[in-house]
Amino acid sequence: MSATISHPSIALATTARPLRFGAEAGAGDHSLQWLLKRNCSTTPRQMMGLYASLCLVSLAIGAFFWVQGARLVMPFASLEILAIGVALLVYARHATDRERIRLQPGRLTVEHVSGRRIERAEFAPAWVRIEPEHGDRSLIELSGQGQRITVGRYVRPELRRQLADELRWALRRWQWMAAPTAAPEHDMQDKSEN
Repeated sequence: MSATISHPSIALATTARPLRFGAEAGAGDHSLQWLLKRNCSTTPRQMMGLYASLCLVSLAIGAFFWVQGARLVMPFASLEILAIGVALLVYARHATDRERIRLQPGRLTVEHVSGRRIERAEFAPAWVRIEPEHGDRSLIELSGQGQRITVGRYVRPELRRQLADELRWALRRWQWMAAPTAAPEHDMQDKSEN
């Protein structure tokens, strides 16, 4: 009597499931990547242009009143420009915040960038647990091998469950794709026992 170990067909594992949040990284790379970023409506160049035009208008108004004899308008216009500049610097510091999740054969890398701080964790895909931190709409916690990191800050709370499902699907896909390479060895051993 022989036992046969069957694995899901590779067609099941590679079925094209539309990825809502992620994308394939490269043709020869065989990896998936999720890049979750803040929703910034303006580029840094646009923001600098807006700030420069605001400075020009404010200084022009201050100069007009300076010529008319109202000497205190210019210092207040300068304070206004300085306060807006500081606010824009604080905004710009976090404008490039992001979370990058990259699934490669044998490795899942998660990187969270917040300002100048970078938090990074690497996992073996077979050992990763993906669960909500507190409830369905909370951040998604990836844990395994003594490491833990949360993702989903830049996804609307009602879509976080879909992101978690997509990550789980991708991890299962990679495990299935790796499984057929081991299947022939098991089949050979089973057949040799007969």
